[in-house]
Amino acid sequence: MARTRAQDYDEKRLAILQQSAELFSRHGYSGTSITMIADGCGVSKALIYHYYPDKEAVLFDMLDEHLQSLVEVVQNASDAVADPRERVYAIAAALLDAYQDADAHHQVQISSLKLLPDDKQELLKNCERTLVKLMSEALAEALPHHADGPFLMPLTMSAFGMLNWNYMWFREGRGMTRARYARFVADLLLSGAPEAIRSDSF
Repeated sequence: MARTRAQDYDEKRLAILQQSAELFSRHGYSGTSITMIADGCGVSKALIYHYYPDKEAVLFDMLDEHLQSLVEVVQNASDAVADPRERVYAIAAALLDAYQDADAHHQVQISSLKLLPDDKQELLKNCERTLVKLMSEALAEALPHHADGPFLMPLTMSAFGMLNWNYMWFREGRGMTRARYARFVADLLLSGAPEAIRSDSF
């Protein structure tokens, strides 16, 4: 007879992933052991191995959970707004909101995704490509006469550059709110891009 899952299986799994993200971001993937994860969760190594066969599986599931969640919130934000310029802001705000309780996950995504085997990397990179596509489409619609050809990808990646690294300096309750920073980024992209493109030598 197949063993049935405990009712709190997913709750415990997510707790393991959260603790692992904190440890990976603090000590690095290579510097974190299954023993450290178990100790951080207050459980035995045997329980960790009940959920995951090895540390690589923990890393992949943590990043997959994180990126799938980002795709969902960004897709919902994009679908909810008809005006293209407001859609750029909505996507930026959705990303920053999603990062609010996932800064550790985000740091690990940037630093450690490349440590996974190629096939697992590809699955996660597909999620990243979806996020880029959603932002790129919103920018192209918001700036139809400017953000085309060679400019669209640099503009899109500039948006992610401003958003993805905010964990390095952003502190909750100090200066801008996340919503205000999202608006700031959107305004920089939508107002500054046409002038930057006109002055370029392409």
